[in-house]
Amino acid sequence: MKKVILQKTLFSFLLLLSFNIGFSQNLTLSKDSKISVITCGLGNESYSFFGHTAIRVSDSINNIDVVYNYGNFDFRTPNFVAKFAKGDLQYFVSARAFSDFIEDYKYEKRSVFEQELLISQDLKQKLFDNLNATLFSEDRFYTYKFIDKNCTSMVVDVINKTLNGNVIVKKGDTDITYRSILFPYFDGHFYEKLGTSIIFGTKVDQLGTKIFLPFELKNSLEKTTFQKQPLVGKTKTYISFEKENPSSWWNNIYSYIALLVFILLMKNRAVDKIYLLILSLIGIFFIVMGFYSLHHELAMNYNMLLFSPLLLVLIVLSILKNKKWTYRFAVLHLLFLVVYFLFMINKAHFFIVLPLIITSGIVLLRVALRNKKPIPIII
Repeated sequence: MKKVILQKTLFSFLLLLSFNIGFSQNLTLSKDSKISVITCGLGNESYSFFGHTAIRVSDSINNIDVVYNYGNFDFRTPNFVAKFAKGDLQYFVSARAFSDFIEDYKYEKRSVFEQELLISQDLKQKLFDNLNATLFSEDRFYTYKFIDKNCTSMVVDVINKTLNGNVIVKKGDTDITYRSILFPYFDGHFYEKLGTSIIFGTKVDQLGTKIFLPFELKNSLEKTTFQKQPLVGKTKTYISFEKENPSSWWNNIYSYIALLVFILLMKNRAVDKIYLLILSLIGIFFIVMGFYSLHHELAMNYNMLLFSPLLLVLIVLSILKNKKWTYRFAVLHLLFLVVYFLFMINKAHFFIVLPLIITSGIVLLRVALRNKKPIPIII
């Protein structure tokens, strides 16, 4: 889902330049006009992992060829990082010339596909008016939500609103979870895959019944009918590139496994404490984000059974040489790991966190054995 920095140019002038006409929200489209859904391919930047969705309006008679894009935000927003983390960052719709739009994707080597909407002239006009009404009002801003409100879902909403019904719905993959749907999109980006796997909570384990990704919309449109006719024509490939997964000496499973093996082979108390400290700090971060953030995907994070904030208590007890309670907390966290392991077996991210489960289990077992009270031998 593409992210574009808001320029100082006002939206009205953007549309004015793109259309080469005077300011008018009531421009009548000609019979040669076409409205299409644009789907853009995957990239290797974090904002482009999932692709992008936009709407193209072209009309040679009126000299219009413009793309409406719901995936914009402004990096210059005050407290940008805090707003993004909290989940109240305002995204917005913009319009730009299709020629400029397509050049960006050629430069980024990302494919672009077009699906023309096979709707009546009246509905084309209605959709065009709805897009402009949004563009020139405060409704152009919306609060981004990873699943519920993004560049793809906004396109679905505006088209369904135009068609006076829930015409576009998800076709296929409604019996698997959002987490399972997302997981393959991170191929080639190991630590991003690991990070999203552990920071997401129970919401992404719900069945993925909503269209929220660009290629979900593209595939669903190909199977959607309206008034007993296909809603879109045959998919046109504007530009085509094979996605190239980046190679990295560190961002891969090998560095991950090597680090965990190092921790296990060291058998060092200080290394074990540092490892458990890192896990506890991650757990504390999850708790803070769960309460602070409005992103529902971060709430109810059961991964805290692995990244338990209580590990910090265990470390403090160990430093204070309280063997009795250090042992008890170590055993408690071993029980947490057993519960977590059983809960995780059918989850998409089970195998990516399994090395962490094994490492934590061995480290906690070592801590427990170091602090276990010796059994007296009676002769």
